[in-house]
Amino acid sequence: MNKTASEAGELIAALAATAAEVRAEVVVCPAFTSIPAALAATGNTKIRVGAQDMFWKESGAYTGQIAPGMLKDLGVTHVIIGHSERRGRFGVPEEGFTPEVLALFGESDATVNLKLHAALGHGILPIVCCGETLVERTAGNTDAVVSAQIERGLAGLTPEQAAGIVVAYEPVWAIGTGETCAAEEADRVCGVIRQTVGRLYGESAAEGVRVQYGGSVKPDNASDLLSRPNIDGALVGGASLKASDFNAILRAAG
Repeated sequence: MNKTASEAGELIAALAATAAEVRAEVVVCPAFTSIPAALAATGNTKIRVGAQDMFWKESGAYTGQIAPGMLKDLGVTHVIIGHSERRGRFGVPEEGFTPEVLALFGESDATVNLKLHAALGHGILPIVCCGETLVERTAGNTDAVVSAQIERGLAGLTPEQAAGIVVAYEPVWAIGTGETCAAEEADRVCGVIRQTVGRLYGESAAEGVRVQYGGSVKPDNASDLLSRPNIDGALVGGASLKASDFNAILRAAG
């Protein structure tokens, strides 16, 4: 929940030159109110525009929700699904709010799966998030938690669909905390994700799926993270709000 429409347009304008120089695919996912301005700002660039969330229903009495067809009609090409801040899986509760209150968004593996299929049905490329809390990591359950999220969240896909999506590993304890998963460990867990996709949908799907790392990605750690064999890209959070930082990460992606 950052940037007004005009601010989003200015930020994208400051990214365009660097985006044109790198081979990496570049997608920005602004707030819903900034999507039209973002689309206008990206018109003559290689940058694509995604949404931060969407509902799975086509229309109806779902006040406050955004349907996939609405996003498609605007020209949105990507959508983030199941981000930890939507799941209510927080690393550090905000001051004055209990974890129970923060979990009101209510995202689950089941709703992630519904949104995934709705996005694919409208030709929108989903970026499906997964990741463990600090309690789960400390208990040694990282692999089991992440694998289970992939199994439930990606249920019902064809091998071809699985090969075409993006999965973002974002350890909850590294979201908005300034903490970063060590590159070796991030690569290992991204490998677990790839192995899980392979077990579910075959070797071709495992090779085709793009696995990103998200969680305090910054200019000073981006090169190390993105050089790892199982990390295909970055889901950038706070660093994406500052053009100089985001441009540095784009250059690290190459």
